[in-house]
Amino acid sequence: MEQTWRWFGPDDVVQLSHIRQTGATGIVTALHQIPYGVIWSVEEIEKRKALIAADPSLGLRWSVVESLPIHERIKIGEGDLTSLFDHYRQSMRNLAQCGVTTICYNFMPVVDWTRTELAYPLPGGGTALRFNIHEFAAFDCYMLERPGAEADYSADVLTRAKEWHLRSSEADRRKLLSNIMAGLPGAYDRYDVPGLRVMLDRYRDIDAAALRENLARFLREVIPTAEEVGIRMCIHPDDPPRPLMGLPRIVSNADDIAFILDAVDAPANGLTLCSGSLGANPVNDVPAIAKRFSDRIWFAHLRNVAKDPDGSFMEADHLGGDTDMVALVTVLLEEQKRRKVAGHPHWRIPMRPDHGHELLDDVGRPTHPGYPIIGRMRGLAELRGVMQAVSALRGLPL
Repeated sequence: MEQTWRWFGPDDVVQLSHIRQTGATGIVTALHQIPYGVIWSVEEIEKRKALIAADPSLGLRWSVVESLPIHERIKIGEGDLTSLFDHYRQSMRNLAQCGVTTICYNFMPVVDWTRTELAYPLPGGGTALRFNIHEFAAFDCYMLERPGAEADYSADVLTRAKEWHLRSSEADRRKLLSNIMAGLPGAYDRYDVPGLRVMLDRYRDIDAAALRENLARFLREVIPTAEEVGIRMCIHPDDPPRPLMGLPRIVSNADDIAFILDAVDAPANGLTLCSGSLGANPVNDVPAIAKRFSDRIWFAHLRNVAKDPDGSFMEADHLGGDTDMVALVTVLLEEQKRRKVAGHPHWRIPMRPDHGHELLDDVGRPTHPGYPIIGRMRGLAELRGVMQAVSALRGLPL
């Protein structure tokens, strides 16, 4: 698999030379400075490409776009969307013209990846991202005060949520809001509580079936262009894979993925296999999902989570947690071999470590929330070891 690294552009504290030291050769980046719904121009794409290729000795290339974001109005199906679809298609054409042909995107309403703690303490002094269901319930029920929210949580979770809220300070509540809003770097909107209420009201008539249809409409609009210009679109699963604040989530399990890939049955309509996002859903067998949809996986996020019975979870070591990473890597390498034998021009699957633990040398570095440098480096090294071992044992191409 092609080893890649998420780089947040020229303002990222991580330098491209640092990335090359990790062993990665592919860069995963996006034009985060461009507002949602605005065309990515050839000039801006080439500018980012030139930064990545400025030192030829590094041998780096822009491998994957993460993400070309979808405007909220498309998710809601709100108003005349003609110009938004036109702009998205033009951005795709411009990326393809510049030789960047893999696009990761998501269809999560309002918020992206969501955690309640960004620095949960680990033995030895490291920290990890964590989603505590009772803290999220406290936010949903007692800070956001969403009507009917209590019905979404068990009695035990509600008891702990109320206890948390009663003993929390104003600073605790501000921090919880900030953590929940951390989301994917580059997300254009950060909401306060009143702003969230406004957004939720815009979604008041959107249930899972309606959101599915809006996603299917988006795919019908853009996948023909992707096929025309050689783009591979790969949707990222929900993180966490469960409804939040009454908002539906529709990329959370195998049935969801099957619906999406069948909505426009074309190779260009593909999947980002995120083992951490899917792994946070206790019904998901991640290696089995990867095997079922292997021919449509164009990108992989290899990370791991450890789940609690109440629905809480946290980032585990890349080779720890609940997902069998050796089995998953085996599936992906077997798919690569199939593609290579078949002469597929894009047989190698780009992968990257995700999130990871904040370790000793990360402390004090101004990295993006949830993306510590050393923790990701360790994760990539661990995953590289797994890939090399599986490759040697099974005779599968790296």
